[in-house]
Amino acid sequence: MTTPTTWLEAAPLRSARLALEPLRVEHAAEAFDVFDDPRLHTYTGGEPASRDELEARFAHQVLGCSRDGSQGWLNWMLRRHDTGRLVGTVQATLERDEHDELHAELAWVVASDQQGCGYAREAAVVVAGWLRERGVDGLLAHVHPDHEASAGVARAVGLRATTTVVDGEVRWVG
Repeated sequence: MTTPTTWLEAAPLRSARLALEPLRVEHAAEAFDVFDDPRLHTYTGGEPASRDELEARFAHQVLGCSRDGSQGWLNWMLRRHDTGRLVGTVQATLERDEHDELHAELAWVVASDQQGCGYAREAAVVVAGWLRERGVDGLLAHVHPDHEASAGVARAVGLRATTTVVDGEVRWVG
């Protein structure tokens, strides 16, 4: 069984337009305004978290791994260099397969009013490169079949769609 000490830890990253800040519980107050938008759940279902729920979620995520140690969690908040505004997040869930190879499932969310600017693509490419440099053997994502923007992000990080569908989302691998 994998222990928490074997997982990578999120490091501050930068792209041309974004600072990718490792998640802190203190991000919750600012992030609430970004994520308190039902439109962000169009393809994933559910509804926005309350302030308290978001803070509790962040407090759990900053631990860096699941309770049983079977998954590592990396979370970055995306902040624009020019305005200092928080615009989204990129997440990577790490797992080791039966051959002890490290894989990461990527996910991204960008504020509705900031979508279409390429922030998810820019940040996900940086995270994917950082993960590959650290020995991650495979990347994957799950994307709703109607979510063309997220499919574009998946392609940008080198993933390709498979015929596997999990909970209504297409599995992308690379």
